[in-house]
Amino acid sequence: MKRIVIIGNGIAGITAARHIRKRSDHPITVISAESDHFFSRTALMYIYMGHMAYENTKPYEDAFWEKNRIELLREYVQRVDPEKRQLHLAGGRDLDYDILILATGSKSNRFGWPGQDLPGVQSLYSLQDLKLLEHNSRSLQRAVIIGGGLIGIELAEMLRSRRIDITFLVRETKWMDFAFPREEAEMIEDHIREHHIDLRMATELDRIEAGADGRVRSVVTKDGEEIPCQLVGLTVGVSPNIDFLAGSGIETQRGILVDDFLRTNYPEIYAAGDCAQIRNPQPGRRPIEPLWYTGRTMGETLARTICGQETAYDPGRWFNSAKFLDLEWQVYGQVPPLPGEGEETLFWQDEGGQKSLRIHSRKDDGVVLGFNLMGIRYRHELCEQWLAEGRTLRYVLENLGAANFDPEFYRQHEAALLEIYNRQYPGAPLRLKRRRGLRHFFQLRKAV
Repeated sequence: MKRIVIIGNGIAGITAARHIRKRSDHPITVISAESDHFFSRTALMYIYMGHMAYENTKPYEDAFWEKNRIELLREYVQRVDPEKRQLHLAGGRDLDYDILILATGSKSNRFGWPGQDLPGVQSLYSLQDLKLLEHNSRSLQRAVIIGGGLIGIELAEMLRSRRIDITFLVRETKWMDFAFPREEAEMIEDHIREHHIDLRMATELDRIEAGADGRVRSVVTKDGEEIPCQLVGLTVGVSPNIDFLAGSGIETQRGILVDDFLRTNYPEIYAAGDCAQIRNPQPGRRPIEPLWYTGRTMGETLARTICGQETAYDPGRWFNSAKFLDLEWQVYGQVPPLPGEGEETLFWQDEGGQKSLRIHSRKDDGVVLGFNLMGIRYRHELCEQWLAEGRTLRYVLENLGAANFDPEFYRQHEAALLEIYNRQYPGAPLRLKRRRGLRHFFQLRKAV
């Protein structure tokens, strides 16, 4: 029997704990300073907007942990001593371990702007940040959000739900230019402005000014413009939460360095989730990927290895999804902002700028590399299957209707994309096969 200690009760740490328990009787302790129980971090915004209560964000009943013999410890880890296999806790207690899993997640970035620590300036990541936002929202008239990304757009939607005026400052000239082609980026920008948000692209923060009461009074841009506000949301990305490991001997760069089996330089210490940095990531993948599904996959992988079935981490094929206010986005496979050498993209957008379809493929053999969708839902399993099978653009276009996951009476748009293809390649026109419904889909899913 080995004593397993997990620091962090997010998706990576809790998935590891659950799967270790399924496979073994090892004693398990999960430590978190943020909350007593695991909760859905992506649901924080819905608590603020009044759609959910905190209790509804917990996937498991409180009795689940004792029933499954998983000890929960509400504490802050100050220091890790790998040589003694010991944790030093803020409350003065020392805790021994045989196996340690570091699943400490991310922390919000701050880049040293003058005034960034004033009352009324905050990030949005933790449960404590949500409570602070409730406090800072009292009598709030105008907010400024710094940094364009998924957290920034969530904060904007939260504040707009209470009719708070927002100015949104984004340093880049194009929204999330590392992820989106120009057309989709412009769709998102237009959508933000349609929701009465003052979006300023190519605008940088210089400093944050305080009022006579010591709280934030305004922000000043690099161009010298002063924008009055009572709240500043700093949403300029996140980075691995690893400061407490300084001097421990555990090797880090931006994150905690791990091998293909998620081991650190100490064989009894592992890392998973947002804080883990893969030494040799797979082609097309980043060393750090702070995503829900990668954290879950890492947790499952660790459980198998720790319980005797050594398993290398495989993130699978890339996918992601999000909402920009009420504009839904999905991506499956690789869809870069610009096609690489030997690649091409087929793109359709509706006249209203509310929906779009993009399929990315290789030129020489037509094999599809990825799908990018705005305002349209596709079946993850079927897109995954087509990518795994190396289906060609012609095959995918003819069968595209089977992937559409929109409600039955929604208008379908696959024929419009096929028409664009036929105009570009008139020599061998394609016809969209009739959509064959759920029975055909589940047959395809069973075959995966």
